[in-house]
Amino acid sequence: MKSIARFCGNCSCGCPELFVDVSAPAERQVVITDDFGQKVEMSLDQLGSLVEAAKTGALDDLALTG
Repeated sequence: MKSIARFCGNCSCGCPELFVDVSAPAERQVVITDDFGQKVEMSLDQLGSLVEAAKTGALDDLALTG
């Protein structure tokens, strides 16, 4: 797996991370791990949908304000 990005917030509990695993089946090539050792697997198309939603502002209401 190749690490693509780390998402560290303001806590000291670890960092979620985004990986791509080109050796995995197409529907499981994107892996997002959380800071508790859990993971989500998805396709590159599903990640593209998530990125598009973020770009259009569809996820803005989910962002936490400090």
